[in-house]
Amino acid sequence: MRQSLVIANWKLNGDLNLVSQMVQCFSQDSAADYATDVVICPPAPYLSALHAESLACAEDAVNVKVGAQNCSEYTQGAYTGEIAASMLRETGCEYVILGHSERRTLFSEDDSLIAKKLKAAQQAELTVVLCVGESLTERENNHTIEVVTAQLAAALDGADFSRLVIAYEPVWAIGTGKTASPQQAQAVHQEIRQYLSQLSKDKGAKVPLLYGGSVKADNAEVLFAQTDIDGGLIGGASLEADQFRAICRAVKG
Repeated sequence: MRQSLVIANWKLNGDLNLVSQMVQCFSQDSAADYATDVVICPPAPYLSALHAESLACAEDAVNVKVGAQNCSEYTQGAYTGEIAASMLRETGCEYVILGHSERRTLFSEDDSLIAKKLKAAQQAELTVVLCVGESLTERENNHTIEVVTAQLAAALDGADFSRLVIAYEPVWAIGTGKTASPQQAQAVHQEIRQYLSQLSKDKGAKVPLLYGGSVKADNAEVLFAQTDIDGGLIGGASLEADQFRAICRAVKG
């Protein structure tokens, strides 16, 4: 059985108050009531606070896991402003998001750089949430599968599939209010599953596949009900504790 995950990507948002609010919201619930693991990826300055607050929760409460939004391809050295994967691990991180379309477009991160970061993160024992997805033009020209598989191929050479999550986020649906239909999302997830299984027959079938792109409480359940969708990577809706909690509870066992 594959792991289910709902991951909050706060991007350049949030504060210490939101960290406390979010952890307190989930601490009121029993882990037994959730069919998914819950991961929050705040801005880097808040990672240690999130980890500390999560550890302070009751043993039977929802265990909010900690993730980072990015890491360096370097392990150490004269790289001002960079954060090594091993440093993230020491703050309590278990996950790191790599290859997000905003990193690709706004910060010119290409497939080669993402592959280096993925290797560094996995060597530091972080689970990588690798983002892939196509632009609106690429979808309209029927290049979705070609684009997504090329992104996967570039990043996954030599990757450890036991420390891997794939998040399919169509670029045209991120922060736009537009969402791929459940059928559209499932079709791409199915292709990703088949591609991963070609790379590794046994391990590829077990890699969690997440959908991201304007997921909200009112559309999460139908998206997560699709055969090859194991959860979601949530942006704006993850900044509201009650809505994010509702999205997490939309995952059924």
